[in-house]
Amino acid sequence: MKKIFLFAIILTAWLTSATAQPAPKDMDTKYATELVKAGDVAPDFKMKMPDGKTFRLSSLKGKTVVLDFWASWCPDCRKEAPEVVRLYNEYHPKGIEFVGISMDTDVEAWRKAIAQYGIAYPQVSELRKFKETDIAKAYGVKWIPSMVVVGPDGKVMLSTVLSYKVDKLLKELTSPRQRGAEERLTIDGDHGRLAAILQKPSLEPGQQCPMAVLCHGFGGNKDNQMFELIADSLQANGIASIRFDFNGHGQSEGDFQEMTVPNEIEDAKKVVEYALDLRYVSSVALVGHSQGGVVAAMTAGELGADVVKAVALLAPAAVLRDDAIRGSTFGKTYDPLDLPEYVDIFGRKLGRNFLKTAFSLPIYETAARYKGPAFIVHGNADRIVPYTYGLRFHQQWPGSEYVLLEFFDHGFGQNIYRATDLVSHFLIKTLRK
Repeated sequence: MKKIFLFAIILTAWLTSATAQPAPKDMDTKYATELVKAGDVAPDFKMKMPDGKTFRLSSLKGKTVVLDFWASWCPDCRKEAPEVVRLYNEYHPKGIEFVGISMDTDVEAWRKAIAQYGIAYPQVSELRKFKETDIAKAYGVKWIPSMVVVGPDGKVMLSTVLSYKVDKLLKELTSPRQRGAEERLTIDGDHGRLAAILQKPSLEPGQQCPMAVLCHGFGGNKDNQMFELIADSLQANGIASIRFDFNGHGQSEGDFQEMTVPNEIEDAKKVVEYALDLRYVSSVALVGHSQGGVVAAMTAGELGADVVKAVALLAPAAVLRDDAIRGSTFGKTYDPLDLPEYVDIFGRKLGRNFLKTAFSLPIYETAARYKGPAFIVHGNADRIVPYTYGLRFHQQWPGSEYVLLEFFDHGFGQNIYRATDLVSHFLIKTLRK
C-alpha cells in the first residue's frame, strides 16, 4: 500500500510539472505585468456610455465587478467577445456585474460590435486612442483584451489577459462545492475486485435515471477532483454515476504490472454490466480521461450505441499506441521489437503485455464502430497527448461535438471547472432527452 501511495505522489508531481504552463507561455507574464495588482484599490472612473449617459464604477460598490477592456478594431478582442458574453450569461444571474471598457474611437463601430456580439452589460469609452486614455493609464492596461475583477470591497481580486482565469475565480466565488451522497462498493473486474463509488439522485419508487461510468487515466484513480465535479453535477441534475479504480490502481485488486488497455476495457464492460443490472438505471454513458478516454471509446465501439447512449472523452490518450511503436513511454525508452519484462515508470513496473498490446492496439478502428452521441474536449497546450489525437475521434464520429480549449494542458489545470462543466452539460443534454 505504501508503494502505491508513493507512486501516486510521484506520478502526480510528474504530471503537474509536465503539464503545467511554462511561465513564458502564460500570456500574463508578458502582457499583464503592468495591470493593477490584486489587493490594490480599483481606481474609480466616470465615463460615457453609447447613449451619452454617464456611468461610474462606484455605482456598483458592494458588488463583484468584471471590467473587460476591449475594442471593436482588436482581432483578439473579437475572438474573445463570445467567451466574455458566455461568462456574463453564466455569472450575472449569480450577482456578478460586468462592465465593458472600450478603446474605440469610432462610436458607430463600437455600437455595431455591441450589437453583433449581443453584449447586454454596460459599455463605456473615452472615444480616444488606446494609449491616450486615462483609464488605460489608471489600470496599467498595455494589451487588450484584458480583464480586472473588482471585489465588493472595491479592491482588485484578479488582473489578467486570460479569460479562463476569470472563469475559474467566478466559479469558485459563486458555486460553493456541495458533495453528493456516495456509496462505496466493489465490483468483479477482469483481474479481481474493483473499488467503486456510486452516486445517484433521489428517486421515487420505481423511478429510473441514466448513469455515467467514469474511467480514470494511467496511474490515476477514482478519487480525483475532475470526476468528483462531474459526478456531483450529474447527481444534482438527476443522473447517477459510478467511478472506479481499474485493476492494479487505487483500491482495486490486481497487479499494476499485469494491467493492459484490453483488460481495462474488460473492467469497464463489467462495470457497465453492473450498472445496467441496477433496476433504477435506464441507460448508460461512458466518460474517460486520458488512457481512460481510450478505454471508454473502445468499450463504446465494442458494445455499440444500443448499450452505450453517450460517450464523453477528455484528452483521450490515443498517443499510447504511437508511444509503444516508437519505444518511448513517459520518457522511458525501450526496444519495441524486443520488449523488456517491464519498464520502470517512477518506481512502478509497467509490464511487457501493456507495451505489446499497445503496439498494435486498434484504438480508432474499434471506436469507429460506435455510432451514438459523443463529445471530446482537449487542450491545445497538452504536451502529453497532442490535441490532434482527440480531434481524430471527432473526425471519425459524425455528429460528435468537439471543444478545443486554448492554453489548456492535459489535466485542464488552467480551469478544471470549464472542462468538467462542458462534459456535464453534454451528458445532461444528451441523457435527459
